[in-house]
Amino acid sequence: MSAPTPSDRAAARTGGRPGAPHGWVQAAVTVLAGLIAMGVLAALGLWAAGGTGIPDNGFPRVAVAVVVLAVGGTVRLAGDAGALADTRAELTVMPLSVTLAGALVIAAGFLRPLRHRAVAGAPELAGWAARIAVLWLVALAGLALAARQTFPVPLDDGTIGDIGDIGDLFGISPKVGFTTDLPLTVLFGLLWLAGVLVLALLVSRAAPLPARLLRFQEAVRPAAYAMVALLLACVAVGAVIALVVAAARGHPARTFAVILLGLPNLVWPALTIGMGGTWHGRVDGPFGLPMPRLLDEVLRTPDVSTLDLGTLTEHDGRAWWLVVVAAVLVLAAAFVMAARSPARMPPWRHAVDMLVALVLTVLMICAVCRVSAHYGLSLIGIGDLGGGLSGVLFLKPQLWTVVGTAALWGLLTGFAGGLLAKGLRRRGEVA
Repeated sequence: MSAPTPSDRAAARTGGRPGAPHGWVQAAVTVLAGLIAMGVLAALGLWAAGGTGIPDNGFPRVAVAVVVLAVGGTVRLAGDAGALADTRAELTVMPLSVTLAGALVIAAGFLRPLRHRAVAGAPELAGWAARIAVLWLVALAGLALAARQTFPVPLDDGTIGDIGDIGDLFGISPKVGFTTDLPLTVLFGLLWLAGVLVLALLVSRAAPLPARLLRFQEAVRPAAYAMVALLLACVAVGAVIALVVAAARGHPARTFAVILLGLPNLVWPALTIGMGGTWHGRVDGPFGLPMPRLLDEVLRTPDVSTLDLGTLTEHDGRAWWLVVVAAVLVLAAAFVMAARSPARMPPWRHAVDMLVALVLTVLMICAVCRVSAHYGLSLIGIGDLGGGLSGVLFLKPQLWTVVGTAALWGLLTGFAGGLLAKGLRRRGEVA
């Protein structure tokens, strides 16, 4: 009779369940580490973008608002200009660098106690996730209550001509600020957390699954891992290019603001454009998001602009490199997916899996990379006052081209990746 192993002794202490239950302290550390990572990145990004000049000591609250936006929360812009004037404002954007940092840290904290195990019961996984969700809910409520601020808008600094005199005459003192929608922030923040935890279980080979779900891991986990690797590779390539451009052309502060706040907002749509997709957008007015000069030139037009390979190459012929980069990265992702799949799978099956995975990934990119911002001030019923107090910024995909080209690329690269990995020896394979 063999001596009991450490796992057997742990199972005896927990009533026969493999592995000890994970406690509130571990869940608190996971949530706190994710919030710290996002908060530090948001603060550094705002600092690099010149946010230290925010009036009324509003920098900390703006940084908290960035974290709220990063987890899918709703931040509403609000304005007040008195009885004779009206302000209108809206903002829809996710600072995806902050989002990505929080997702990676929380996923690592969630998976750490589960590693080195083959199977975990559904009640155990649900209990561990529920602890994190409860603490995350409390943190979301605190963030939503803290992310509120109002700033006065000066009318006599040359922003809108002589309107300052009219403002003094009628007692108009415009204010603009932001507040959070607490119920929507909590709802979307919990959905974001659920997506992060589920994706972490799907991607990690070391993460245990309930016994009933083990039969699905061969079909889902390789594709999920390959798509996450593809998105992270895009961010890494974009960061290297941004740093090289900053070293060659200057503007390091603006470059670091892009990297720390919204690098995925640029490189993930660029991946879809490299595959032949189309986006539409416009930038008008004094404000915009930190973006490359080429993108600003294409979007800053009197009408809605088309953003695709054709329009980009009209301004800079080097934009064709997007096709090369997309081909290399997507084919590499298809090879990784095939290499992590069972050797018995035929190439056509890899093609179908890659098609589905890439289409779902592109749909996610279309959902999270949309940008919409508008601000306007009107006086006595007269439309937006021109000059410095009105503007518009938006970017949205042409869905059918983006999804259609992704389906074609997924089919072709999946088949090619299956052929390339056909003779490869898989991990754990016995000759």
